[in-house]
Amino acid sequence: MADALAAADATTAGRVVATAAVVVAVLGARYGVDRVRRSDRNIGQRGELVLSAVASLVTGGGILLVVGLWDLIGPLARSYRNLGLQDLAGRILLAVVILATTYTLTDFVGRIIGEFTGKRSSISEHQREIVYRLTQVTLYTLAVLVVVGLFTRNLGSLLVGAGFLGIVVGMAARQTLGAALAGFVLMFSRPFEIGDWIQVGNREGIVTEITIVSTRIQTFDGEYVMLPNDEVSGQAITNRTRKGRLRIEVEVGIDYDHDPSHAAEIARETVTELDQILNVPTPQVVGKRFGDSAIVLGVRVWIDNPSARRMWRTRTAVIESLTDAFAEEGIKIPFPQRELMGRTEAGGLAIAEGREATPATPDGGPNDGAEE
Repeated sequence: MADALAAADATTAGRVVATAAVVVAVLGARYGVDRVRRSDRNIGQRGELVLSAVASLVTGGGILLVVGLWDLIGPLARSYRNLGLQDLAGRILLAVVILATTYTLTDFVGRIIGEFTGKRSSISEHQREIVYRLTQVTLYTLAVLVVVGLFTRNLGSLLVGAGFLGIVVGMAARQTLGAALAGFVLMFSRPFEIGDWIQVGNREGIVTEITIVSTRIQTFDGEYVMLPNDEVSGQAITNRTRKGRLRIEVEVGIDYDHDPSHAAEIARETVTELDQILNVPTPQVVGKRFGDSAIVLGVRVWIDNPSARRMWRTRTAVIESLTDAFAEEGIKIPFPQRELMGRTEAGGLAIAEGREATPATPDGGPNDGAEE
């Protein structure tokens, strides 16, 4: 009897050591795969697919080795055929194997999705992410249903209870679900992509991330703003980079004593020589309005690859060039001014009317409320 117990203990100890060795080997292999991914940035989609396949095979092989070491193939088969309590340990181990396999499979499926959709310009990064997450949720849902089926025969009642629980959770988290549904709407409508310069309401910046429930943008003040997708889809969205070019308009006022056509021609020739703007479409100069002190012209130019920095650089270059060109031609850019005049009422009483000059404003208009 003592010899039998000693032999059993030796066998158990050997199995424990072998199991530990298998676990260490699997973890080491997965760590090595992660190191290769981080060190080689030019590995490509095919390389990622191969590494995911290696990680999946190593993990699956390790699981099979552990099952074989502990002679669990028979108990697992009986657990699958018979849900008796005597095989509870086998069912637990089978559940662990199913969940571990699903975890490995989701990573592998994600690499396959990236391989088949990465070269298609018609599929955005946001859409690839959505497809991957839906696949991941589907696989985990099936795995959980199989695991639950191992421990109960009344799966229908359990699903009914889960349905009622889902209704309660849905009512409690309706805002999050609304954001998730809005994320699907954004996925199909595609009003913007990662890297686009957009304006949503009073928020303006560069899109850095799009998830199922939120959109993150980096403002030009360096702030990161996370907007729920239901708020994004419920407001007007302005995408300034979608067409690859952007029109910039600078208003300038000229004195009423000058010819607007001549001033417009000078402005058009001046901005055409700038390197920052596009020649097609050609720059345009249009009359905007009659200001209080000047005729206001709108100088319109186009830039490519729009960004906030390029916009402000171009605007500054246009203003500087117009200022120099008008000064050379003797065209005055007036500050706001008012004309004093007198009129005579019935009875010969002279009444003086008028308002004094006020400080300048950007569009050449009056600045009401300024001190005299």
